[in-house]
Amino acid sequence: MAPLLANSFDSSAIYEINIDTNGDAVADRSFRIRFSEVNGGSQTATVHLATGALAAQLNDGGPVVIAGAPASFGREPIITQRGAYKFFAGIRSDPFFFDLLGFIDDFNFTHGDFFVDKNVFGIVLEVPNSALGATPKSTSLWGRTLLSQNGSLVRVDRMARAAINTVFNHGQDKNIFNSIDPNQDVTATTSEGPTFVQSFASTLTALGGNPALATVLLPDVLNYDFSKSTSYAALNGRGLQDDVIDISLSLVTGGGLTTDNVGPHTDYLSEFPYLGTPH
Repeated sequence: MAPLLANSFDSSAIYEINIDTNGDAVADRSFRIRFSEVNGGSQTATVHLATGALAAQLNDGGPVVIAGAPASFGREPIITQRGAYKFFAGIRSDPFFFDLLGFIDDFNFTHGDFFVDKNVFGIVLEVPNSALGATPKSTSLWGRTLLSQNGSLVRVDRMARAAINTVFNHGQDKNIFNSIDPNQDVTATTSEGPTFVQSFASTLTALGGNPALATVLLPDVLNYDFSKSTSYAALNGRGLQDDVIDISLSLVTGGGLTTDNVGPHTDYLSEFPYLGTPH
């Protein structure tokens, strides 16, 4: 959350939006976003597009599609457009809605929306469908953050479907899960020995869900057929107003829990960059 935990984007990080175009959970295209150091209160971003084998590697390579895009540290969004691409990065109202304290409190969803008054540093990238590949039925996406540590790039975070790492992994397993790529999800092992698939199945059973869903949830990628409407409930992408927590709760508990009693925020913008004005 910003600005409590940071005042700018990490200039040593590479923020990736990875795209698999053939269903093997390996990146075939990857937008790589890097930020300059803060200079005089300003920071700029450069966006590269890697394709082919380069997209699956740890690097910031690929042709530049956007350069010198200013980050927004004020209330008004600064938008950069280069041809068919639009880019925004900066502080905005956190779009996520969830009774996080209720989840921690053994699913006692009476605490309200933890994120309703929070801000976040957001990155929004609008691209033409052609940049997502030629086979929409096989397209999936995930976000990934790389950090430079001791001279090498390491995987420190990733996100696709909502709350997968939060709900299913505990302790050191969260770090292990973040350190692997989606194509390893089915075979990788947890810190205690079982595979992540076996661990997910056990958690689903404990929550009253169907353990067979473990092989649906893994690999953890966000399927997105861009020839159809976006709908998280239909397992096709994710909109800001999609109640991903209610959908996920119902799924993993076999209908035992259907809501965390909070709904979408009311400050989303109707146009790019869609994220609301910061608090």
